[in-house]
Amino acid sequence: METRYIKGLRWWIIGLVMIGVALNYLSRSSLSVAVPTLSKELGISTQQYSYVVAAFQAAYTAMQPVAGYFLDLLGTKIGFAIFALGWALSNALHGFASGWQSLAFFRGLLGMTEAAIIPAGLKVASEWFPDKERSVATGWFNAGTALGAMFAPPLVVWCILHYNWQSAFVVTGGLSLIWVVIWLVTYRQPRQHPRLSPAEKEYILGGQSPAGHGKPSLKRILGQKRFWGIAIPRFLADPAWATFNFWIPLYLTSVRHMSLQEIAMFAWLPFLAADLGSIVGGYLSPFFMRTFKVSVITSRKLVVTTGALLMTGPACIGLATDAYWAIALFCIGGFAHQALSGALITLASDVFGKHEVATATGLTGTAAWLGSIGFSLIIGALATTIGYNPLFVCLALFDVIGALVVWSMISPGSGGAQAGPAPAAAEQPS
Repeated sequence: METRYIKGLRWWIIGLVMIGVALNYLSRSSLSVAVPTLSKELGISTQQYSYVVAAFQAAYTAMQPVAGYFLDLLGTKIGFAIFALGWALSNALHGFASGWQSLAFFRGLLGMTEAAIIPAGLKVASEWFPDKERSVATGWFNAGTALGAMFAPPLVVWCILHYNWQSAFVVTGGLSLIWVVIWLVTYRQPRQHPRLSPAEKEYILGGQSPAGHGKPSLKRILGQKRFWGIAIPRFLADPAWATFNFWIPLYLTSVRHMSLQEIAMFAWLPFLAADLGSIVGGYLSPFFMRTFKVSVITSRKLVVTTGALLMTGPACIGLATDAYWAIALFCIGGFAHQALSGALITLASDVFGKHEVATATGLTGTAAWLGSIGFSLIIGALATTIGYNPLFVCLALFDVIGALVVWSMISPGSGGAQAGPAPAAAEQPS
């Protein structure tokens, strides 16, 4: 029987990853939408909520390099499925919480299992795309982060209004279980996939830099300047994303006095803008390469710089005259952060080989979430005293500093998977 190939299979694969990322972020974003209702029923204060958030972030932070290491050892298919199954079940357990302590425990389990998502996504992109398309692939799967957060407000509010807050976690966790089954049935590496045409396989593999071999070495990765040139900016950038994910609904209710229904109608807009930032940011890198004739590494730096400058939007939220202008500025921040973040994530695949890219990404993710933990605790401690506005200004300053670090610590000749111009590749299959 003749094999029926799927045209453009690599884009279907990254689309499946994007859905997985979206479900991952739908699970983690459900709590921030449910917390105005949940906190009243369980008697959770703002300070205690910051501890719940920190439990997730601490577990996520500690687990990212471990998850990345296991993905490199077990392979993408099995490793990704194990972690996705874990976050689906952990999220459903939130419905059994009876106070902030039990909620923090379940939140920690969710953080441990969700930690694999970005290393897994980047590993898929490094396996399924030629070097010159990798930033575009990363932009598309990274769009899932905002897509999941965007659907969380209407879906969670619908569950609360029609059933109860517990049902929101069961529903969002159950959707991830369906994804695990689809992933196990459909995913293969390019060399093994029966539906990948010979022309597309040659285009993918012919456009990739030679892969490294052997087990990933934590000591070798941590000892390189280029690692810190990614890790430090991610440490400075991720507090913004944590703020958007965990604190926007609470800010809109406590400061802008929006109702639960208004939050369901408008709180998803910053994440729609973030989706656009992920996608546009992915295409900006090849645009800068064509327009300014710069190397891959320099094009990533230009995207980071562009995002950092646009972060002046959320820095001005304190000047907004009403809640709707505040949401508009949050939208600018969502767009800016995701464009910037996608470039930083893709840099790891540019300077590290495929055999260690998930481990390196997990380690830079740990740095990112250390920044998130610290800033969430600061918000919990200071939001009721000095207000949110000075904290939003800090987010913009952090990203400007991070852009300066990228330019100073990563050179166009940083080595790894692809430091200079993209290697020659087969003509793109039509």
